[in-house]
Amino acid sequence: MRLGVLTGGGDCPGLNAVIRSIVRKAETQFGAEIIGFFDAWDGVMEQRYSLLKTNDVRGIAPKGGTILGTRRGGPFDSNHGVANVQQAFRDLGLDSLVVIGGNGSLTVASRLHEEFGLPTIGVPKTIDNDVVGTDATFGFQTAVQIATDAIDRLHTTAESHDRIMVVEVMGRDAGWIALHAGIAGGATAIVVPEAPFDIIELTEIVKRRHVNGRYASIVVVAEGAKPKPGTLEIPPPVIDKNGHAYNGDVSRVIASELETRTGYESRLVQLGHVQRGGTPTSYDRVLATRFGLAAVDACVNREFGQMVVLRSGEIERESMKVTSGKTRTINLDLYNDVVASFIG
Repeated sequence: MRLGVLTGGGDCPGLNAVIRSIVRKAETQFGAEIIGFFDAWDGVMEQRYSLLKTNDVRGIAPKGGTILGTRRGGPFDSNHGVANVQQAFRDLGLDSLVVIGGNGSLTVASRLHEEFGLPTIGVPKTIDNDVVGTDATFGFQTAVQIATDAIDRLHTTAESHDRIMVVEVMGRDAGWIALHAGIAGGATAIVVPEAPFDIIELTEIVKRRHVNGRYASIVVVAEGAKPKPGTLEIPPPVIDKNGHAYNGDVSRVIASELETRTGYESRLVQLGHVQRGGTPTSYDRVLATRFGLAAVDACVNREFGQMVVLRSGEIERESMKVTSGKTRTINLDLYNDVVASFIG
């Protein structure tokens, strides 16, 4: 048996733990050969790879990033991309390909199976926790912990100077990091893409806090947050080469508006890619390892077109088709309950 593996999309804490568990189980239990493709789908199309053995993956579980490298984009973005992937399967004698990625990578893997019959298995990953079909993705817990640690530190400097701290976290389409880090860090307000905000209401929350004797405010903003129509002018989003809209200026506008409207000094802190990097938490290492072990079983059982998922603490299977063109958004009931009970 010969298995391929790639990591696609943005990097994510826990990727190396998945690779490690796939290699160790496939080699030890099934005597399989594992081909690790470099730089996501580019490595498959260009047949750039390395044979991975247990000795090659020793000690990598605690490391962030991915030893295989990763990029965005895929075979459907070029004229001969799919044909090149098919040729790689033939030339290398692949029995299956494990695709470790988010919505984009899993959509590609699903299409390759559904439309061209290629034997693909998915492993969902993203710090944004927005893959439909699974209760959680590895990398998310690490990102939340990093954001929470930052918020904890910002509380003390904000209190020392009677400041408003606007903390921008990742989350272009879903506010999972903002919601969980905001709850854990005791934020004054949490702004997420799923619930458009009103700058007047946000201002009143901050003012009320200061009137009540709390001389610092932490406002956590997901990068994809949006104002209610007609309430605030935001510069148009920047569109990257993959067609993704980045609304990073929304947090800058919020910080400026809050300072103008409240009279309190405001500072913007954009955590950015620090949320992606560094050592994964123990939870993410364990979840990533479980996903990798289950992915090997899925390959052996020829459960192609499926991805491994977490459901109520158990590892199960789900069709990768459920991820196509969809985003798993936050629990708005929880968000509204938090806003009603703790915000301010």
